[in-house]
Amino acid sequence: MDKKVFSGIQPTGEVHVGNYVGAIRNWIKLQDEYESMYCVVDYHSITIPYEAAELPDRVLELGATLMACGLDPEKAILFVQSSVPEHTELTWFLTSITSIGALERMTQFKDKSARQRGNTFAGLMNYPVLQTADIIIYKANLVPVGEDQVQHLELAREITRRFNAMFGDVFPEPQPLLTSGARVMALNDPTAKMSKSVEGSYITITEEPESIRKKIRRAVTDPGPQGGDMGPGVKNLFILLEGFAEPDVVAQFKEDYSNQKLRYADLKNTLAEAIVSYTTPIREKRNELLSRPEELKEILAAGGDKARAQAKETMKEVRERMGFFMPVR
Repeated sequence: MDKKVFSGIQPTGEVHVGNYVGAIRNWIKLQDEYESMYCVVDYHSITIPYEAAELPDRVLELGATLMACGLDPEKAILFVQSSVPEHTELTWFLTSITSIGALERMTQFKDKSARQRGNTFAGLMNYPVLQTADIIIYKANLVPVGEDQVQHLELAREITRRFNAMFGDVFPEPQPLLTSGARVMALNDPTAKMSKSVEGSYITITEEPESIRKKIRRAVTDPGPQGGDMGPGVKNLFILLEGFAEPDVVAQFKEDYSNQKLRYADLKNTLAEAIVSYTTPIREKRNELLSRPEELKEILAAGGDKARAQAKETMKEVRERMGFFMPVR
């Protein structure tokens, strides 16, 4: 394994089926192909308003969910970002060589700062710098990303090039590993991305069966082909069906659609049961892990120890290259 993968996920709420289909299932595959590091990025989660008292539980719940989905701490390093403080040290060093203009051009910063209506803090602007530090502190070569994260990774590559040009070659330029498959859209508005912040938009990967059935029954459909293409509502249901049902089931429903024999009620019932069947073992495993919180904390702490050993070696090299001579004990 001469390539290293790094990716992170914020503990800002339940993992929904879009997160799973679009990212986490790919992480599980990658842990068998590359040296892999996956991080609960709790530092990132405080760039928007949050409840400090709730953060520890959210971190543990996310760790349990990732393991229940199939991330194996024996195969990949799974850890919590804040257990490796070197992330923030490297962020400061990188901030000193990153232009404000580049940060202001980030689409996510512009969108989120507009929603915050003038109450924007520097942490939100510097989010991509911390993201860059997360990746390169482990000298990761590959970063699995969706199309909406490509801009951030391009900035990470730009910052990496600038650092290497100024202080010598320390970091490899991280390359995007684009996630395959279509993006899962909101159940109540299939023109928008599925979002944990919009009620009725999402199904969590650990949701109770009856709630899953209810949400799928209410999912938006449409009258059929529009300009020769499948309408966005039905297309979204098929994306989910491909994510959770057997291939022969998907093929049959696609054939029914082509032959104008598709009954939306049948599609929704089959989809709901496919999601229930797929996610029930995940929900049960997550509950089992959360019933042993001290053991769960120890697993995440052990991952943090492994990650920090690598980060400390990198920071020793960075400090020397940048002219900081006092040793860190």
